[in-house]
Formats: sequence, C-alpha cells, structure tokens
Amino acid sequence: MAKKILIVGGGYAGFYTAWKLEKLLRSGEAEVTIVDPLPYMAYLPFLPEVAAGSIEPRHAVVARRRHLKRTANIAGKVTGISHATKTATITPNTGEVYDFEYDQIVITTGSVSRTFPIPGIADNAIGMKTIEEAVAIRDRMVGNFERAASLPKDSAERARLLTVTVVGGGFAGIESVAELRSFATALLRRYPEITFDETKFHLVEAMGRIMPEVTEGLADWVVKDQTRRGVDIHLDTQLSSGEGGNIELSTGEKYESDLIVWTAGVMPRPFLRGTDLPIGQRGHVVGTPSLRVATEDGDIVEGAWTAGDTSQVPDISSTPGPGGFCVPNAQHAVRQGRLLAKNIVASLRGEGVVEYNHKNQGAVAGLGMNTGVFRSGNFTLKGYIAWLAHRFYHGMAIPTWERKWRVFGGWVGHFFLGRDIVNIEATQQPREIFEEFASRPRPAAD
Repeated sequence: MAKKILIVGGGYAGFYTAWKLEKLLRSGEAEVTIVDPLPYMAYLPFLPEVAAGSIEPRHAVVARRRHLKRTANIAGKVTGISHATKTATITPNTGEVYDFEYDQIVITTGSVSRTFPIPGIADNAIGMKTIEEAVAIRDRMVGNFERAASLPKDSAERARLLTVTVVGGGFAGIESVAELRSFATALLRRYPEITFDETKFHLVEAMGRIMPEVTEGLADWVVKDQTRRGVDIHLDTQLSSGEGGNIELSTGEKYESDLIVWTAGVMPRPFLRGTDLPIGQRGHVVGTPSLRVATEDGDIVEGAWTAGDTSQVPDISSTPGPGGFCVPNAQHAVRQGRLLAKNIVASLRGEGVVEYNHKNQGAVAGLGMNTGVFRSGNFTLKGYIAWLAHRFYHGMAIPTWERKWRVFGGWVGHFFLGRDIVNIEATQQPREIFEEFASRPRPAAD
C-alpha cells in the first residue's frame, strides 16, 4: 500500500521537496499531498523588485498545479498536528475542518514577519514577506505621487505622502529601501510637479551596521552609496512609535511618513507550538542535520521531517550560522528541500540518509537600478557588475524554465520601454465603483 506523505506548507522548501519527490518516487510507491492556503510559491528575493515595478508580480510566483503534476494540492491550512496518531487537522479555504491521516509528515511552513509591540506598527506598517505586500507597496507609492502632485508644495500632507520609512537593515530592508528609492527617482520623470529633494527615504536599524552577511567594508560602501542616492540611514536607532504615521525614533527625531515597510526579522508560524512536535525556544521545529525532526536531546521522531525557515537545523558546515543553526534564507530552503526529498525516499526504501552540509554560495543584493553588491568568500563586487550578478543569479534560481523566461523577458522589455508606472490601487476594493452606481430594489411599501 502506498505511503502517504503530507507536506505542510508550499513555499521554497515545501515546493522543492514535492518537486524532487515526483522525480524520485516510483509509480505507486507513495502519495504526496501538499497543503497551503495559496496556489503558488513566491520567490521572495524578487519582492523588492516587484515593489519597485521591475518585475511583474505574477512572474515572481510559481503555480504549483502547473509544475507539480503528481502531487495532490489542498487549498487550506494545517491548524493542528497529532504526530502520536499521525493525524493532521486541515482547515480548508472553503468547507469544513477535517482530519488527514499520514505516514510521513514534512514541516515546511516557512516564516512570517516578526514584529514588536511598537505603537502604530500593527495598524500602519506593511511587511515585505508576500507578493501581495510588494504589490500594495508599489501601488501605494505611485498613488502617493499622484496625490502629492496635486497638493501645494508647502503642504504637510504632501511631505507625508512623499516620505517612506523602512525598518530593518538586513538584506530585505536594504534591498527594499534601495529599490524604492530607485523607483521614486524614476517616477520623478513622469511627475515634474515633484522635486527630488521632496522625496524622503529613511532606513531605521537598531544595530550599529547593516547587512551582517557581507563584510563590514562592503556594508559601509552600501551606506555611503545609498546616502548619496538620497536615503537617510539611521544606525543604532530604534523605532519608538509609528502611530498614525507619526514616526518617533529613539534618537528623538520625529517626522511623518505615509508608507512604513517592516523588514526587521521573521519567526516561525505560532500554531506549531500547539502540536506534539519538538519545538525550540524560538518556536522552530527541532531538526537534525539529516532534516529529521528530533527532540533537543537528539531522539529521532520517526516519520517527521523539517526544512526551511521553520526548522532549527544544526549548521555543520565550515561557516556555521548564528547559534550554530542554518539561517533562514532561500539558499538553505531550496537545498534542504531537495535533500529532504532524497532522504525521505531513502528512508522508505530502507537506505541511509545524508546530512545537510552546505557550501556557502555567497551573498548578492540588488540596490536599485544598475547597482548592487556581491560577496563570495573574500571576493567582493560592487556597483554595476554586482547588479548584473544579482540579476543573473536570481533569474536562474527561480524554479522552472517557464518562470525564468518570463522574468528575463520582463527585464528585456523594461530595458527598452522603462518600468510600468500604472497605479492599480483600485484592485484592493474592486467592487467600490460597481457598488456606487448599482441599482438597488426600492424599499417595500408600508
């Protein structure tokens, strides 16, 4: 009888696990099911470029039903796991909650934005973790330019609309503020009513440096480069409040900002703490180098596997991450997903599993149009060549050739035609105009 493999989460690690399993499993050897509320895997390194209008949103996601041809897809969430009985509780997007029995479970639920109880953030900020957030940021920026262009130059509201604040100085934060600054500079050509000096961009970072993944010298170069391009970088600074768009920093500085983008860290999905799987102090599923779930004492939990951002996997490479664990990034999620599939198949066939021991491929970041940074070991690049390396690396890294062609084709189109600046904010309230003019039945006569 075919074994049932349940993959919880269809992001990087989940998608690559299923994709590889389809290639490795023999006919009738196992049935693979993947559960995720969304029908696609989002390629997260492209989100800043989506927000800056350099990549079309649909090109930065991969439709699972198109590319996972032998995997059952369930649109919903796993809201409970009882591994003792090998049962998962599934809450579908539509329909009643039900239990799903499995033989092997793969926990690849990814991560969500980690925030702090700072006044105003939950109500006013927006993350950079989903394709929907990136699209909303892009539309908000263009919409704010449109609104600001019709306001008096000395208007406080105009200044507020043209001010962007990004919180977090890691790769996501730096790429976000750099791409948005580049996008704003490009928009100025279409909005002659607005000057460069009116557009304000702030990056707030609590640590004394940015981008810990690169050398200190390269990070300093990024600070100088972005400062020159019009970004105010606040190091050793915390956001004290963002209530009502009124920004207060720990240094005492205050200003108004209509768009607040939060990129200051991620965390595993909280529902995992309610399962009977071993969970680490920070909420991650405890794993081994072979990607099996295990207790913190090292006892293997049979039939349970984990990978990606949600996992606490020991980093046994020569350059281990902070705390001795693999850091939550795309490189690990993709490579762990592939190995996890191989280990599951080996386990089903009674063969030995392999430990995840990676070689760091380096770090690359796009910092707006035509500039970037690249680091691999002691070798570094910056500027235009690094930007080309960034685009080539990520263009080739997005899964499936179908998506690669769409991304590269979009870049070629933008090279000749420029970025599309159409604002479609109305898609967030698609029925508003229809409702305004729709005829309604007359009230019944008394």
